[in-house]
Amino acid sequence: MVEATMAQRTTAGRREAWGRLRKLPSKRWQARYPAPDGTLLSARTEDDRPLTFLTKSDARAWLNRVHDSIARGEWEPPADAVARRAREEAEAAARDVTFADYADRWLERIATEPGKGGRLRKPATVMMYRGRVNNYLREPLGDTLVREIDTAAVRDLTRDLVAIPSRLRPGTTHNGIAGDAIDVLKMILRAAVRDGVLAAMPDVATPQRKSVRHDQDHAPEDDVATPTQVEALYSAIPQPWSIAVLLAAWCQLRRGEVLGLQRRDIVWNHDRTAATLHVRRQKNGSTGTLTEPKSEMGVRSMAVPPLMIDRLREQIDERVGSAPSSPVVPTRVKGSVHMAASRWNTIWAQHRVAVTGLPQNYRFHDLRHTGLTRFAQEGATLAELMRRGGHADIKVVLRYQKATMARDIELAARMSASVDDELARAFAER
Repeated sequence: MVEATMAQRTTAGRREAWGRLRKLPSKRWQARYPAPDGTLLSARTEDDRPLTFLTKSDARAWLNRVHDSIARGEWEPPADAVARRAREEAEAAARDVTFADYADRWLERIATEPGKGGRLRKPATVMMYRGRVNNYLREPLGDTLVREIDTAAVRDLTRDLVAIPSRLRPGTTHNGIAGDAIDVLKMILRAAVRDGVLAAMPDVATPQRKSVRHDQDHAPEDDVATPTQVEALYSAIPQPWSIAVLLAAWCQLRRGEVLGLQRRDIVWNHDRTAATLHVRRQKNGSTGTLTEPKSEMGVRSMAVPPLMIDRLREQIDERVGSAPSSPVVPTRVKGSVHMAASRWNTIWAQHRVAVTGLPQNYRFHDLRHTGLTRFAQEGATLAELMRRGGHADIKVVLRYQKATMARDIELAARMSASVDDELARAFAER
């Protein structure tokens, strides 16, 4: 153990009972002391700079304080102390970050770091999250310190978001955005907990999601168009764009997949009486660029139904450019530019009203739902539906299980009738 006594009187340049004092040419005093490992150190400031003293008494008093801290086991090397204080200051600053600043850092992080599956998030996904932050979270929470966001604050925000009137259907009791906004908030707060900025995750349920387009009596089957209505939509949409209706309905493509389709993606048999369609890209509705399909399952091949072969061949021959990369749904006849999602939405909205019997605000995407429902009714398994539709999540495909069950009931009835007939014949022959 280090001796705790200190000589009360020394001459300049001579050793103290513990440590050393030396008068410098500048007339100031320098203090030096042995660290616990035996290294002789000079006095330094809290930011690890050389420290000298105006008087010898000041230098000796400083040595006494250092000696006491070593004896109590509280001393740490000056460089380590500086690093520790820097960390503590950084942690304190992080704990004092506002939601606006932290949300911006989170958005930047998710745009450059892989997600749970190890893949980078698509730009459209990041853009969607940024929109929810900017439109619904930044104003009410922007200046709030993240560490102060608790269950009560999230519950109040949830209540306010749920109360926002729906733009699509004024007067309805839900708006369709509250659940999505709160989900993004929870993603940000979970990251804050992992970063040590927030002590605990607020315990607030995500608001229930309900369709804003329809009332409570609307059923999924209402979105299934009849073949006659699909034909009417094909006739209503002007050329060279009407083929998009058949691609969505009978090839079950998403809007971006339809708009991203190119001449080289249609592979014909030897006499062009049959074709295989390859989905390799999509026209991204958010970024306006050609990107990979929505998921790995989105990259797929499928047989083009015979009912639309003649029209597809006519489209390729008469309205699509000769280059392999020419869009199947061009902006103009034989053009080289892919149709933008916004322009297609305008065309669709202008011409769908010509078809009677469709639900209000009938979506282009509902044609895909129509095609997959008919595919299920023909006896397709869930795995076949997932492949045809390019679904990555079986939960999404389960919506077609009702159609599959209807087909199952029909097949069971037919089987029952054939068995009854066979049994009747067998008994009649006895």
